[in-house]
Amino acid sequence: MADLNKPVIVLVRPQLGENIGKAARAMLNFGLTEMRLVSPRDGWPNPSAGPAASGADMVLEQAKVYETTAEAVADCAHVHATTVRKRGVTKPVIGADEAGRLVHTQPGRHAILFGPERSGLETEDVALARNILTIPINPEFGSLNLAQAVVLVSYEWARLGRELANADEVLVQPTVEEILPPAPQEELEGLVAHFEKLLEPLGYFFPEIRAEATRRTLRGVLTKPGWNHLEVRTLRGVLSTIERNRRD
Repeated sequence: MADLNKPVIVLVRPQLGENIGKAARAMLNFGLTEMRLVSPRDGWPNPSAGPAASGADMVLEQAKVYETTAEAVADCAHVHATTVRKRGVTKPVIGADEAGRLVHTQPGRHAILFGPERSGLETEDVALARNILTIPINPEFGSLNLAQAVVLVSYEWARLGRELANADEVLVQPTVEEILPPAPQEELEGLVAHFEKLLEPLGYFFPEIRAEATRRTLRGVLTKPGWNHLEVRTLRGVLSTIERNRRD
């Protein structure tokens, strides 16, 4: 059974096996073990990853491979995208310390996305996230490598865990039992697709030149509130009712 207090580390289209191994080493240093790979450039498994992992073999052996970023985070209620650029999407911007705190205090699975070594995450990847996770580095020289970025985020998660565990006052969740965690990304994807299906024939995504940006904005509006699975189900029911009435 997955430990919900531990984030999933998702490497999106990583290029070098050595960097995957170094990222695994960084993770295990701070107790993180679940790595997911999205379309690694040189395939998987990669013989160059093992030596670079320096003993973090369990992370590599358990790593799962996905074709798309959406598939890799489908079961996650919270997705945080590491990038120094907003890349055309409007999302709350948080630091590694706040991301660590959210993992420990917000219910549901958390995934942290790291982009390819050369270019970082694409806009489509960032659009899946609830937050943009960034680190205040030198604006004149922003050149963290993949493993360094994983180290920083993993360290903050571990540090916040110790801080919360040793706090004099224990942080408690609201006493209202009906509060549910946000729906996993897979359910949100279904909601977004349902909206697009209804809006497409109505010309909502016209003109064509603006269609991609309009879809991205719609996705941001629908994913930002953090709907729980009952709220998503309710919205899907509303859309289905509208759909049926249009056909009658």
